[in-house]
Amino acid sequence: MILYPAIDLKDGQAVRLLRGEMEAATVFNDDPAAQARAFVEAGCQWLHLVDLNGAFAGEPVNAAPVEAILRDCNVPAQLGGGIRNMATIERWLDKGLARVILGTVAVENPDLVREAARAFPGKVAVGIDARNGMVATKGWAEETDVEVIDLARQFEDAGVAAIIYTDINRDGAMQGPNVDATAALARAISIPVIASGGVSSIADLVALRDCGADLNGAISGRALYDGAIDLTEALRALRA
Repeated sequence: MILYPAIDLKDGQAVRLLRGEMEAATVFNDDPAAQARAFVEAGCQWLHLVDLNGAFAGEPVNAAPVEAILRDCNVPAQLGGGIRNMATIERWLDKGLARVILGTVAVENPDLVREAARAFPGKVAVGIDARNGMVATKGWAEETDVEVIDLARQFEDAGVAAIIYTDINRDGAMQGPNVDATAALARAISIPVIASGGVSSIADLVALRDCGADLNGAISGRALYDGAIDLTEALRALRA
């Protein structure tokens, strides 16, 4: 199972939010590229990037720090936030991004997801963010009446590389991931699932790995910044 260190970008800085609230942002590093390099030096295989401003604006906002990370780091990176048309997808992939994450458009324009997945095999993931099992969009600001598993199943035959499932109520709260809901989603679909939200200890990572569903990976942010998870130790534990 891959551990994806998260770098959430707001106003050019690496931050973490509490339950998706932009007002509850804690700045952890003024230099996101330096943070990315530290994660790579600790041994990570992937980076998970989120343009938080972009998620609200509907277009990329933190392009400069993302480009610096891509330039400085030799591991693949995936990015979500404000990617809502084919031109933006192409532009990011041309800049060296390994995978784009489509969230809001997966609800509003699922045909775009299918078109992108066909055009760029292995390079398109769907981000499904949910409160109480219901999908939220536009930087988690708008809630829908769409259920997580129903949305995921729409892309079973689309060729998407992964579903990134975030339980918003757990995100940044250091209260542990929603293992049961994540495992249920992974068992309900054939698309690889990446868990996100609430991963706050190595025990949480091991619980996800051993949940009885074949998860592709887990994303962790605040716990890595706070020191609750030592990245090198976590990677070693997941290999055990």
